Amino acid sequence: MTQLAVDLRARFDARLAAFLSRQGPGWPDGAPHGLLNTLHRFVLAGGKRLRPTFCYWGWRGADGPDDEAIVTAAASLELFHAFALIHDDIMDGSVRRRGELSVHQFFADRHARSAWRGDAARYGRNTALLGGDLCAAWADEMFNGCGLTREQVHRGYPVFAGMRTEVIAGQYLDLVSGVGDGSVAGALTVIRMKSARYTVTRPLQIGAALAGASDALLASFVQFGDPLGDAFQLRDDVLGVFGDPAVTGKPVLDDLREGKRTAMVAYARDRADRAQLTRIRELFGDPELDDHGAAELRRIIVDTGAREATERLIETRLSTALSALNRAALPAEVATALRRLADEVVTRQS
Repeated sequence: MTQLAVDLRARFDARLAAFLSRQGPGWPDGAPHGLLNTLHRFVLAGGKRLRPTFCYWGWRGADGPDDEAIVTAAASLELFHAFALIHDDIMDGSVRRRGELSVHQFFADRHARSAWRGDAARYGRNTALLGGDLCAAWADEMFNGCGLTREQVHRGYPVFAGMRTEVIAGQYLDLVSGVGDGSVAGALTVIRMKSARYTVTRPLQIGAALAGASDALLASFVQFGDPLGDAFQLRDDVLGVFGDPAVTGKPVLDDLREGKRTAMVAYARDRADRAQLTRIRELFGDPELDDHGAAELRRIIVDTGAREATERLIETRLSTALSALNRAALPAEVATALRRLADEVVTRQS
């Protein structure tokens, strides 16, 4: 990571910390501060800040100047990302996030330790749902109050609003796909809607739209962002099964226990022989899957060539994205920054 990237991330964190600190005095009297404090820690505790970074460089790509207003607008996307992560963890039943307890698990554990009345898991889920909703509301507030002119915000807001709808529709499609055929094509469609565009394409377009970008530049960001976003999520799927939990911050059993229908698993199903397919059906999606069963699934994924096929697909998507970037009319500094980001997206270990 370059010093510029480190500095930019620090600026995002500073704007987020300032925004969150202002929520305390406005917190309604009589409401416990537990949720507020937990969200403050969750938002600032980690994360790659990819979405704010892509938004910033989208702005700069449309000749927007470096100032704190765009840093604030870009940082607001991290609050929406927090909403998405919290809700996604509830739906997936994930116990850990960023090396710590997921928000719903944190509150469930607090309930259990305190010996409160009622069901601890239900309390955890419901509290986290409210926390996710609050992060979504905060994202809107921070974006609209970023310090850019009313006209600039008005230009970027439709892309911001469309991104939110797209993410939720993609999450719903993910649920629907879970009862479908689990094909490679289906998995790639979910990736594009649920993750790819919201990670790369839409943040780039939001920043560019705020700066008054041309339709041609907005289109070039689609050509670059969509395949790169695909590669990002495909890498995430590989790390979810083969990654190091100490680095990723999540157990490698989660995706296999959940039965997450990724392109990699779809490749394994398509290429498996009868015995392998039987074991996939028996083990994949088993909530009681142990380390031994997970190791067997990993061997099947490797032996069928599914992991290799996924790696090739990542390389193809990256190549497509970089070709689009080379064609785009961007300032040299912006093109260089986006090229570095593209490399980080596909080579990351967390």
